[in-house]
Amino acid sequence: MAYWLMKSNPKFFGIDDLQRLETDSWDGVRNYRARNFMRDEMQVGDKVFFYHSSAKPSGVAGIMTVSKAGYPDPCQFNPEHRHYDPIATEDEPRWYMVDVTFEQAFIDILPLSALKFLPALEDSLLMKKGCEQLTVIPLDAKHWYAIMDMAETLNLLSEQPVVR
Repeated sequence: MAYWLMKSNPKFFGIDDLQRLETDSWDGVRNYRARNFMRDEMQVGDKVFFYHSSAKPSGVAGIMTVSKAGYPDPCQFNPEHRHYDPIATEDEPRWYMVDVTFEQAFIDILPLSALKFLPALEDSLLMKKGCEQLTVIPLDAKHWYAIMDMAETLNLLSEQPVVR
């Protein structure tokens, strides 16, 4: 099992939307590095922090699980869709997505401003300059547990069982 952090602007899709749907496709990713993570590395059962980006505050909003490994994003083939890619073909897709399943919403956002104080995250891509726009970020186990411990310390975990 691997650990990840995936970013979404909650104006378009937030943790509450995923909770309502239970499972959904993480589509529309148009960054090659993020695409490669989804296409080549993410597997069913991987644990993922749902991160609200471009929000006030931005931060970890909850936990989800990868429920379907990478597969071609059908939006790229639809000329009417905002994520249409005229270069992509069904034989040679350019963009991939995964399906994710809701596990737990935090009681409140665990803000990036607090995460910056975690020494365990110093070497993570989340804190690396130049990676701010990366929407899919691999985490080491030490990163995952540091974030979970902080969420628990700040009483942000709901009454649901803690996903570890």
